[in-house]
Amino acid sequence: MSDRLTCAVESTIKVIGGRWKVLILRELFQGVKRFNELHRVLHGITQKMLTQQLREMEADGIIHREVYAQVPPKVEYSLTPLGESLKPILKEMHQWGLTYLQSQRDK
Repeated sequence: MSDRLTCAVESTIKVIGGRWKVLILRELFQGVKRFNELHRVLHGITQKMLTQQLREMEADGIIHREVYAQVPPKVEYSLTPLGESLKPILKEMHQWGLTYLQSQRDK
């Protein structure tokens, strides 16, 4: 693989890598979510880690954070067009995972 392609793959892994980002994306592909909704469905993630991951994803331009001026404060997270563009990649990862799991069962 050329250095240019390797660099592009590394950039992609940097943006969506780690234990939680792909799972956060999976949830946001279903629609706009509030912080507590994400925290409830992502079993095992701490509030601190979720906050960190969301901030990184916002800084990378793949999610949008909308703050509503009300009491109590309301914050919603959604995908940007750049984040939406990751959908086919994650679908392929899902398909690969199914194939892999089946191959492990067939051993």
